Amino acid sequence: MKKITLFSALLIFILNCVGISAQGRSDKDKAEISTMLDSFNTAAAKADFNTYFSYFAEESSFIGTDASEVWDKQAFKVWAKPYFDKKTTWNFTSLKRNIYFSKDGKLAWFDELLDTQMKICRGSGVLEKISGQWKIRQYVLSMTVPNEVVDQVVAEKAPIEDVMIQQLKTK
Repeated sequence: MKKITLFSALLIFILNCVGISAQGRSDKDKAEISTMLDSFNTAAAKADFNTYFSYFAEESSFIGTDASEVWDKQAFKVWAKPYFDKKTTWNFTSLKRNIYFSKDGKLAWFDELLDTQMKICRGSGVLEKISGQWKIRQYVLSMTVPNEVVDQVVAEKAPIEDVMIQQLKTK
């Protein structure tokens, strides 16, 4: 009977340790990702082109607020370079951030509310741990629209986006 009790206690202890280390890893990775995302935003605000793009994986994409803005890393670099050269980049600060992980801990995804020159925007993305560092695989920037003004916003953008809708439907 003592052997079973001792074995049960040892098993419970081991399972608790595994749970603690998995949670510890998650907390450590969350802190690393938060620091990385803050540094990513700071690099843009400082117009530090090389540092900003170092946070993207080689195979990655950026999806902007305009429906036409879907770029791989190289195309995004070409689009962004003039803004970085003129020091007319963007300055985003996280207001609230959520981070989640795949079961194997190799992928993470996040969503955050950002304070920007466009007022509150949402940044979201997928990250992958590559050679010990979290890298952006996909980043999506979206403008938020308060429910109270959706009808006004739709009326404002309809003439522009109706053309795009028709073009996309014919492809």
